[in-house]
Amino acid sequence: MRLLLDESLPRPLGRELTGHEVTTVAQLGWAGLKNGELLRRAAAEGFGALLTGDTNIQHQQNVAALGVGVVVLLARSNRIEDLLPLVPDVLSAVSVIQPGELREVGV
Repeated sequence: MRLLLDESLPRPLGRELTGHEVTTVAQLGWAGLKNGELLRRAAAEGFGALLTGDTNIQHQQNVAALGVGVVVLLARSNRIEDLLPLVPDVLSAVSVIQPGELREVGV
């Protein structure tokens, strides 16, 4: 699956998501986009899910209407050390996520 790693998460996390094509928001030149525009572009470009640490995204956007899955990583911080333990749950979430669905993994 094509996964988009939000700028709120460290780039090295992408290397841990084996079996998926991971692209960062920065690589696409999309840094600084508001969540709605980011989700619309992700859907248009064929990404299966956006991975983010932004816990407010579900309150700011109608994810169901935007056509891309969203996985919110809940950890003590967005440091790689705090996110690595979530990788198995992230991989499980992306294996079943549907377009327009939001899943939370972590704490």
